[in-house]
Amino acid sequence: MSAEQKAAAGGPVDLQAIGQRARAAACILAGLDSQRKNSLLLDISGAIVDALPQIIAANAEDLDAAQASGMSESLMDRLLLDEKRLQGIAADVRSIASLPDPVGTVMDGRELDSGLFLMRRRVPLGVVAAVYEARPNVTVDISALCLKTGNAVILRGGKETLHSNAALTRVIEICLERAGLPAEAVQHINSPDRALLTELLHLDAYVDMLIPRGGEGLQRLCREESRIPVITGGIGVCHIFVDKKVDADKALKVVENAKMQRPSACNAVETLLLHADIAAAFLPRLIARLVPLGATLHLDAAAAALLGPNCPQGTMPVQKGDYDKEWLSYDFNVRVVTDLEEAVAHIRTHGTAHSEAVLTEDLAVATRFVNEVDAAAVYVNASTRFTDGGQFGLGAEVAISTQKLHARGPMGPDTLTTWKWIAYGDYTIRE
Repeated sequence: MSAEQKAAAGGPVDLQAIGQRARAAACILAGLDSQRKNSLLLDISGAIVDALPQIIAANAEDLDAAQASGMSESLMDRLLLDEKRLQGIAADVRSIASLPDPVGTVMDGRELDSGLFLMRRRVPLGVVAAVYEARPNVTVDISALCLKTGNAVILRGGKETLHSNAALTRVIEICLERAGLPAEAVQHINSPDRALLTELLHLDAYVDMLIPRGGEGLQRLCREESRIPVITGGIGVCHIFVDKKVDADKALKVVENAKMQRPSACNAVETLLLHADIAAAFLPRLIARLVPLGATLHLDAAAAALLGPNCPQGTMPVQKGDYDKEWLSYDFNVRVVTDLEEAVAHIRTHGTAHSEAVLTEDLAVATRFVNEVDAAAVYVNASTRFTDGGQFGLGAEVAISTQKLHARGPMGPDTLTTWKWIAYGDYTIRE
């Protein structure tokens, strides 16, 4: 019986047993060839589409409970699974199936003076654990990427997504069983018991890598408590710097996309930095364009002064702490800066090394911004909304890493592998 089925039956969740089953499943997955893994993923994609009514019904239960608990609109948007989104998730799984399989590829090889031929070959990590909140799409994204790379996965979604995750995981389990593979290759801890999270963070005997996807509190807990190597990221206090040499019409379109398309996403812009030379002309047009769409602009003193004594509708003064806030809503900050140096200094102080952009017609400014801003993704004349595994051609992503070791930015298949050294000799001995 899987962890999902035990929880549904009301039985206790035995994380040691879950870890043991995941390790055993990982050994089997590591031996699969690319064709068999891709066939499994295509079956999962089709099964998600076939199960649309059941998944949507399960998601409706989560949405009803979330609304009753007073969940914010932005988090409700993250939680929603409708037909369009599920079709998109199924398409992402197909995209992952079409990607090259990194497992087994030789990274480099050479003959040594000793006569050994030495190479590095990519292999699966083994068992991955993912901890996340109100994002049921993560259940499928991470599962598909782990299966593509021969890894077993233990999922611990948030209490807000219990029914959605149970329905999605069951679809994957059925496909695994249909393929003659252990259903325990993908296990979901379908219990809101917070003690299980702490126990999972200590499951280093079985888990090789931990990926938390959620707010700062979850990230901090995992960094401080985990005995497992942790890949953190996904918190996006993202900026756009609008330079003095800019096509204002095109820049307004980019800002609108970066903020308004999906404000609950971690790659949505949270602070706009306006060059002082164009701020007086640009700011009224920005307000006229975005406020009718529902935006609220939090203005610094210099920006507010440009608008006169009465702040127009849809604006308010920026408050202490706003520059460090991931709004995840239609709110965002506007600050006037004197030059590129001040913009870069602001980003270094308040950014989270996620996604940063500059809008400019000046190649020198663009080059300096790219060189001086430290982030996982840096854009010139483009929206920050592109920081996404699908948009980067990775099919989907396990997470968006904002750290520098092992992985950075959207984490695709390669980041779920490590390598082993392989040496071929002719009964060679060390002299």
